[in-house]
Amino acid sequence: MFVGGRMVKVTNSAGRRRALRILAALAGAAIPLARGKSALALTPSSQRVDARARRITDLIGTNGWAGSASDVEMWRAMGISWGRGSVGPGQPDGPGEAMRIDRTGAAYDGDLPSVLIQNDRNGIGSLLILGYTPKWNSTVPGDSNSAPMDVEAWQKYVDAVVRKYSAPPFNLRYFQIWNEAAGKLSGGSPQATFWHGPDFNKDQKLSKPYERAMQDYVERVHIPAARIIRSYHAYVVYGGWPDQGGLSTFQQWLEYRSPVLKERMLDWVDYIDTHYLNVSDLDSLYQQYVRNGPARGIWQTEIGDEYMKDPHYLPRYFFDFAVWALDRNWDDPDKYLSMVYHWDGYEPFRLTHRGPPTRTYNVSGQSLIVLRQTAGGSLASLSKPLQFDPGAAGRALVSGNDVVMQVTASSGWQSVSVPGLKPPSSRTAQIQFVDALTGVVSPRDDVALTWDDSMLKVRFKVPDKVNGADNNPPKHLAYVVIRPRA
Repeated sequence: MFVGGRMVKVTNSAGRRRALRILAALAGAAIPLARGKSALALTPSSQRVDARARRITDLIGTNGWAGSASDVEMWRAMGISWGRGSVGPGQPDGPGEAMRIDRTGAAYDGDLPSVLIQNDRNGIGSLLILGYTPKWNSTVPGDSNSAPMDVEAWQKYVDAVVRKYSAPPFNLRYFQIWNEAAGKLSGGSPQATFWHGPDFNKDQKLSKPYERAMQDYVERVHIPAARIIRSYHAYVVYGGWPDQGGLSTFQQWLEYRSPVLKERMLDWVDYIDTHYLNVSDLDSLYQQYVRNGPARGIWQTEIGDEYMKDPHYLPRYFFDFAVWALDRNWDDPDKYLSMVYHWDGYEPFRLTHRGPPTRTYNVSGQSLIVLRQTAGGSLASLSKPLQFDPGAAGRALVSGNDVVMQVTASSGWQSVSVPGLKPPSSRTAQIQFVDALTGVVSPRDDVALTWDDSMLKVRFKVPDKVNGADNNPPKHLAYVVIRPRA
């Protein structure tokens, strides 16, 4: 859905959302444990202080850039640690003009160097999209989403970008080649939205399949660009496989061996990248291409968009992503990443509403604040299984010294048990039931914990008015947090 800064048109909401309050610090009473036992028995590895420990913020990025110091503060509150944007305009009018690579944004109206320096100063990673073809160099006349006729012109643009931005003071390490290049999609479209060949027509019913889609992309775009990126000791991020393309087709593209270059595209990909897939869909890619190589990791450079109309979507996605990553050798902070599309706008499901008069959080943005505050410590897997009542379900991880369970449940009293989790010797533990969208902590009497030598059990009262009222069936999304007390 990202096109060199342009976005697919989405119907705007007529109404404006008022600002949601940023969370107050989570607070709760210390609750004595059954039999005088206390806080949490965590796995030994989760108790060690490890500089290499992963955090939920490592996983969270967004499309676009923070435009001001106040935007950066909002990103920090939501846990956003990466941005993604265009670089250009290159040579839009002809091969004889000067190469321009200092602009970014929908109309190349933003100053890219200042954005990248601001990101670096604030600990925000930057991913640049390399694309597209100037109309004067396009194989489909006047179509910038088609392959370049003159590959050397494409290479000149790529080299200029990577040479400049991989060097000080920018020091970028990651560059993405194109966006959503594909052939015939599994959903039935004969040509992909951002990769056009002969017989393309804006009316899909009149388009015919692009027979050389894979070969042209590999030989004229991907491998020429990837060679340049690696020559500057930087990493190649695949150009975002569209969810409509189908994973089996994606694997065919990755493993395609060019008869001209005698090389596979896969051998010129460092980070597998897809768009709008569920976390569970990533596992086949991990098992086949990351677990034992050759790829270094898996990114999704676009998630969310209208999926965020479901207010549960984003917090569930990133919590699931963290649990998934912890079980799949998350040995580098950049190994796994997902980027929200888009962090601001006028639709009520975006992370923020851009105003006027001022930018405010929408429900999706507020849910990220809650997630970051609730599971903001160093993360580790919780090795013990969870046993829920029939009206509830969820997953758990360890954040710092806390056990954090994300639960989806029906109204009324529910419970979860964790067999085999033994308590240590301290006296008390704090337990909270936290609304995953607002951060509101339920009254003390609405949550209870018991713990013996072999079983932890938590009972919690789900409110009658659930925060997923539009879901079918209506459910409430919350965190059960068990926090050791000295």
